[in-house]
Amino acid sequence: MNVALESPEMLLLIIPVIVAGFYLLRKTKTKLVEWRMLVALLLVLALAAPYTTVTQTISEEDPSLVFVQDQTASMGIFPEETGTGLYEALTANTPTTLVQLTGDKTSLGDAVTQYSGLGNQIVLVTDGNNNAGKDLSDALKFAKDADTPVYLVQPELETNDLSVEVLGDKTVVVNNQNEFEIVVRQASEQSVSYFLEIFVDEALIQSRTFTQNARNNTIPINQAFTTLGAHNIRVKISDVSGGDLNEVNNEFYKSLYVIPKPKLTLITGETGSPLASVLSNLYEVSVVNGYPGAGNITDSKVLVLDNQFIDTFSEAEIKEIKNYVSNGGGLIVVGGDKAYNYGKYLNSSLEEVLPVLSKPSEFKGGRNLVLILDVSPSTAAHGTQGDILSNAIYILRNENLKDANVGVIAFGSVGYDVSGGFVFMGLPQNLALLEDKISQLTPSDQTETSLDQGLDVTKDMLEGEDGELDAIIISDGGIEDSYDQSLQTARELKDMGVNLYFIHIRSTAPSQTDKTRNFYAEKLMQNLGLENNYKHIEMGERANIGFEDLDMTPEDETKSEELDSYLLLEYSPDHFITKGVNLTNASITGYNQVTPKAGAERLVITVTGQPVLTTWRFGLGRVAAFTTDNGGSKATRWSSALYNGSNSRLISGTTNWAIGNPQAEEGAVVEAPDTWLGTPSDLTLIMYDEGVPQLKLDGASLDLALTGRNTYEASINPVNVGIHDISGYPLAVNYPREYLEVGLNKDIEPLILATGGKIYTEKEARALLLKDARQNSERESNDPVSLKVYVLLAALVLYLGEILVRRIREMRRLKQAQGETETGAEEAAA
Repeated sequence: MNVALESPEMLLLIIPVIVAGFYLLRKTKTKLVEWRMLVALLLVLALAAPYTTVTQTISEEDPSLVFVQDQTASMGIFPEETGTGLYEALTANTPTTLVQLTGDKTSLGDAVTQYSGLGNQIVLVTDGNNNAGKDLSDALKFAKDADTPVYLVQPELETNDLSVEVLGDKTVVVNNQNEFEIVVRQASEQSVSYFLEIFVDEALIQSRTFTQNARNNTIPINQAFTTLGAHNIRVKISDVSGGDLNEVNNEFYKSLYVIPKPKLTLITGETGSPLASVLSNLYEVSVVNGYPGAGNITDSKVLVLDNQFIDTFSEAEIKEIKNYVSNGGGLIVVGGDKAYNYGKYLNSSLEEVLPVLSKPSEFKGGRNLVLILDVSPSTAAHGTQGDILSNAIYILRNENLKDANVGVIAFGSVGYDVSGGFVFMGLPQNLALLEDKISQLTPSDQTETSLDQGLDVTKDMLEGEDGELDAIIISDGGIEDSYDQSLQTARELKDMGVNLYFIHIRSTAPSQTDKTRNFYAEKLMQNLGLENNYKHIEMGERANIGFEDLDMTPEDETKSEELDSYLLLEYSPDHFITKGVNLTNASITGYNQVTPKAGAERLVITVTGQPVLTTWRFGLGRVAAFTTDNGGSKATRWSSALYNGSNSRLISGTTNWAIGNPQAEEGAVVEAPDTWLGTPSDLTLIMYDEGVPQLKLDGASLDLALTGRNTYEASINPVNVGIHDISGYPLAVNYPREYLEVGLNKDIEPLILATGGKIYTEKEARALLLKDARQNSERESNDPVSLKVYVLLAALVLYLGEILVRRIREMRRLKQAQGETETGAEEAAA
């Protein structure tokens, strides 16, 4: 029992008590002083208010529910009044607050955030598509932190609906081929066909019929513009077969503003390299052999240093480059046999600007992890199957597994390989593939739970692998029938250097048989000497296993150097640069040895973990370290493949990112993103020349507010769909955002499960939701219990005891004195 004090400062009173006590002891030398000192010390302790904390389980028979019913416009594809019957059933049995969302905007995130905590549990009856207010993912994480279970009731689709959207940059460069994506979404997964028309500046350029079976269909198009200024793309789908509830989302507008080619300065000794060729085709490039001077680079959006030795620049020139970047210029440093570790960049003034150090990188990765999942019939009987699979997916999403190779094995009566060997987790499509395979696992038909079979497959998978070896068993613990064989194989895995973990998911209401069976999971890990790797969690909980970053050993590094080529991987696939790049088959034959600095972001790496493209911000500017060569160096020729075909998008994407704002900093520059009907667009006007700022929207003057130096802003909200004119700058307004995402949003399902909630159909929710909410209402409460009364009682008992003892002694002395008096009187009489 832990004891704490509410007012520990009161203990200072002990000092005068002790001083006074010792003084009285010296004067009187009686036991009375000692007793009174002890009583006084207990009174001081009572003033300090001692207390302890008692943990008790609180269970609510009638949990408090918040029922969020989505009745916004996008829910028209589901039965009318979806969830009404469920609400009536719940409110008849437990306190239930109804929150209805209506209109052309869905703010699920706001509702979840508002009602999280305070002992609530939240029920969402919705398609899961959030398009206003707080992000739903962030809101569900907040609910998890607030210990608020969120349940998702997914309505049954009644009719289909299609929507169309055009994705791509709004500001494009004249005479460049620009890639756009037309995305057609449908609510169901049935086969539909539609006629698609594509218009550029209202001229039909393409039309054809498409057949679509998946939820989303992405159609790429390329378009160049030969004249500057405003342009637009319009796409339209019609003649839909397979059901289409709304026509409002069948047409989409995209406005475009075409600008002159941005100016770049390329410092290179190889003017005919593939790098120079790619840049010259896309930008207005000044190619020089040597530093051109500060006056010449300030007019450029980006400075590119191609394989330059550090001695090429004087300290004064490097200082000018640093000032140029600090003030907003872009810098790309391309590697080769004269750059980075070969060019004496380490500890130089130039390296201060770069996101990398020119020394060998510590490898982040080298982990081989196997997830061993229990799919025996007992997991279905105990209701733990969903938790086993959810925990597996939760582990896969651990940030420190981004460089790992992961295999998935399932076991019931037999063990089998689910993943098809190891899968590299650095690619988002691989993560999605494993999640999909795990989510489709179902309990086996056989009655046995043979963990040893799963461990045997694990042993085969890990045999011969180098680096960190991990294996995680996720099970309900019913391994008693295969315990002895499992222990033997687990010991063999341990002898191989495998770090073995056991995540034991216990039923919330185990029977006596379950409790006996539960013993074996913990016993297995104890006999292996791995007690700390045993984690028992309840249903609805998620197990946290810490995966630390790994460093590459010198031996591993030597192996990497022996490779003939290195496949490239997108380490950060959602970055601006890598988002539209597919490097699946891209490889290089060499690279410069660098180490990313703290705060830098690795975007592209080799399969051995070496950084190839690393970025960061320096002052107002952007810097990219591209640590392979220009594709044509006679000495190296490391990366020819990166400058051919679609791979060259990595070069243009890096350059566009370094450019930032491609518009020339002159005159009046307007920026306003396309928007949705009912959603304002935030317009920004920067005046680089002197003059009175004045803009008109479709001929009507706009009110501009000065928000910074030469910077003006306005919020514009046109009331009509279509292309609008802002003094020559185009703005597209499309159908309300509510109609874009159609059908059920599957992406939020893991986040729902992470809160401790569950996912149901409406029929399942009527049977199970209240029961699950009652189970989730059980929680442990740490309540303080004051010990002051017990201390006071002890002082009182001690005080009364001292009085009682003293009184007894006085009575004895009095009786003894009286007896002596009587004896003396008798002797005198005799």
